[in-house]
Amino acid sequence: MVREGGFHPFKGRVSRHFGDSLAPDDAYLSLTKEDVDTLKNDWLTDNTIAFWEEYLEREELRKYPSSHIVLLRPSMAFMLMQTPDPLTLKDALPNFSRTTHIFLPINDARNVSVAEGGSHWSLLLVSVIDGVAFHYDSLTPSNYNEARLATDKISTLLNRPLRFMNLEDSPQQENSSDCGVYVCIQMRHLLLKRLLSANAREKVSMSMGGKLVDASGGRKEMLKTIEGFRKEGERRRSYEDSRSSSPFAKGKTDSRSPPRIDS
Repeated sequence: MVREGGFHPFKGRVSRHFGDSLAPDDAYLSLTKEDVDTLKNDWLTDNTIAFWEEYLEREELRKYPSSHIVLLRPSMAFMLMQTPDPLTLKDALPNFSRTTHIFLPINDARNVSVAEGGSHWSLLLVSVIDGVAFHYDSLTPSNYNEARLATDKISTLLNRPLRFMNLEDSPQQENSSDCGVYVCIQMRHLLLKRLLSANAREKVSMSMGGKLVDASGGRKEMLKTIEGFRKEGERRRSYEDSRSSSPFAKGKTDSRSPPRIDS
């Protein structure tokens, strides 16, 4: 099912959730304990990056209803790269007819049968209105070929040529595990500080050259964000439980969606 602004890769997924204290409609329930643990000092999973994209959509993009920016989930970006004819995915992808920009997390995984494969993340930002694809690689040029491939696939979907720019002045990570964090931090910066803060007549530089990326601080912030959702879920659950147990309650409130399955 395609949801507005991007593809939700967790629809119908059965997983062991990192807590069950949020309502079934909360995106946080799609994170497993293993996903959250990677934020401490490990290589980020697809789910963790997808959560961050959904967080940006819900908390930031919704403030700009006139914007037409798509944050494509890692699962769909990977599927797009691995599908010989990207036009066959048109019904599964967001409608790009009015889209101005597309963010794609790029992974170097090659085997479609291996879950959470690959060893490196980078970020591709396609400016549809300018016909340019900007590639931000924190271990340049590791994902150069993958980013070029993704650009070609998107070009086919959009039915228009795209000029590929590998931005070699992108901030570089200092270890082997921060690539996913760099993707998340740079995605937010480019979205909020470059695209959404500029007016239509303003020319904006998309270079991240000279930009300091605090990966450690980024990990802590993402963990703090998730913890905030967890506490809010506990507060909401406590409130709903107190209402349902009250002799004055008219009845239990129906959930807006079926409960997730915990295994």
